[in-house]
Amino acid sequence: MADHTDPRWSPATTTVKVARPPTEPDQPLNTPITMASTYVATGDLEYGRYGNPTWTAFEEALGALEGGRCLSFASGLAAVATVLDLVGQGATVVAPRHAYNGSVMQLADLEARGRLSAHLVDVADTDAVVKACQDAALVWLESPTNPALETADVEAIARAAHDAGAYVVVDNTFATPLRQQPFALGADIVVHSATKYLAGHSDSMLGAIVTQDNELYDVLKGRRDLVGAIPGTLEAWLALRGMRTLHLRLERAESNARTLVERLREHPAVEEVRYPGFGGIVSVVVAGGADAADLLVRSTSLWVHATSLGGVESTFERRRRWKSEPATIPDGLIRLSVGIEDVEDLWVDLRKALDASGCGSRRSSASRPRGG
Repeated sequence: MADHTDPRWSPATTTVKVARPPTEPDQPLNTPITMASTYVATGDLEYGRYGNPTWTAFEEALGALEGGRCLSFASGLAAVATVLDLVGQGATVVAPRHAYNGSVMQLADLEARGRLSAHLVDVADTDAVVKACQDAALVWLESPTNPALETADVEAIARAAHDAGAYVVVDNTFATPLRQQPFALGADIVVHSATKYLAGHSDSMLGAIVTQDNELYDVLKGRRDLVGAIPGTLEAWLALRGMRTLHLRLERAESNARTLVERLREHPAVEEVRYPGFGGIVSVVVAGGADAADLLVRSTSLWVHATSLGGVESTFERRRRWKSEPATIPDGLIRLSVGIEDVEDLWVDLRKALDASGCGSRRSSASRPRGG
């Protein structure tokens, strides 16, 4: 790839411009898909498990956005597993009580097998997290969390973790590098489920790890080479193509989300609205609990009941339908991934379902929880 990066560029320009072939006559504008398992010997690649030019283009683009060196993986969970694999035998990992279910389940599995000790915390309680850092080898953060949408003081927690000699990992899937720069806040590693906002079209699975530490990068790449948790070439190409419009998609989804948040807070069927103030993910708690929430997600024509998020289409689901979701997540909590459709169409569809759900009656504005 040609080095087109200019430090004066905005992130929006970077998403469009970086990781393209040289701007020369007869060169393609986009990075081609390289379908190869085998390469001619004595070069840099050698074998398809060690590298691919299409992966490299995606990795250069995301690395430029995050400000580090990127490695792509078969899925977000493959990236999570690779990072957790670095934790020493019996060491402590501090992580949010409410976090991506797959990450929490991996921690639970490793703890059950005696590999590590998981200390789950309320990530919004900075003092409690700082105290927990004292015995940690790794501090895993989400901000905002999935699906509770709590936010962490990443900078303060990172300082405490480093004082204790711990690495800091930030899952930046929800915020994306356009809304949060974890390295500037003290993170050592950034993790993404690129399946979500980065790819953005619900058509590819991909994970990513980014770090500014060259030695750590080599260790992580060594683990990927050895375990083989490599991405598909087509998936990497689709994710890179999706990233070209990340800034546009995120701006539209965020604008839609803010409009819906205002209206949802006034609807009598909604007990609580959770929104961190940015991004396209909103969580609501509906009156009537699990039954009302299950009815709601079956009663729309535009919103799609689905477990993933971050695509151009609007999706939602009741998170406690998964038995592994923490019991501290309300039964009636629905996570909304707001897409880029017309916001009025989204609201009409959602309002009709809320009106028909029969959940509760309007409370006075003084007593109604506002969320945030």
